[in-house]
Amino acid sequence: MFRQVLLTELLKLRRSQITWISWLAISIMPLVCGLFMWIVREPERAAQLGLLGQKAQFTGATADWPGYFAMLLQTVGIGGMILVSVIAAYVYGREYADGTAKNLFALPVQRHWFAVAKLIVVLIWFGSLIVSLLVEGFIVGALLKLPGFSVALAANAIGDILLSALVAWLLVSVVAWIAALGRGYLAPLGFTIFMLVLGMVVGATGWGKWFPWSIVPLFAGVAGPRVETLAPGSLAVLALAFVAGVIAVICQMRYADNTQ
Repeated sequence: MFRQVLLTELLKLRRSQITWISWLAISIMPLVCGLFMWIVREPERAAQLGLLGQKAQFTGATADWPGYFAMLLQTVGIGGMILVSVIAAYVYGREYADGTAKNLFALPVQRHWFAVAKLIVVLIWFGSLIVSLLVEGFIVGALLKLPGFSVALAANAIGDILLSALVAWLLVSVVAWIAALGRGYLAPLGFTIFMLVLGMVVGATGWGKWFPWSIVPLFAGVAGPRVETLAPGSLAVLALAFVAGVIAVICQMRYADNTQ
């Protein structure tokens, strides 16, 4: 039964226009990072083209593979958290927004399977986008002929980006619960924006490693000095947030009344 539910959810994804919109959004990220690398390397030409208000390079940025990978990681750290939350809001909230929740919950299937299947669909969807970003990122970097490439550096960068994306996905179980609780898109999107801002603020303090929405920005280096490894306490906090979100969304979908 779970396999049928999962396949059905994947079929919904294939027929949805937002799937291609999300791919377009993720494909812009390596292009923007590549543009910044070119501006850092060619500030004079960039200024002539009007891409720079002043003939100055980005502070601390270097036009090489390490700098490029660091910029990609920062992009995934912020853009990835927003994108995966939008995906979760859509996957869980669309049933209420489209008025199909009453049909979904009337099926002879235990409701918790829908909650779990949707979470896996978000993982497959977001994981595919991250893989696409990595492939495109290497192509853009190769076209720019950036110096400083090595297999070890690339492997480390891939691992960091995948880990950052996985941590971002662990937090979407809470977003999924907010979508089911709010029965639509607006509540989870508002929650995501609020928690992202709060995470940046808390990340600037010494408590960032204990706050789930600060861990990804800290790991990506966008909320202060980059934390290159996740402490056991941070992993425990993420695990607790994920489990709490899964339990909450299952209970919400299984026991809450549907008034449609």
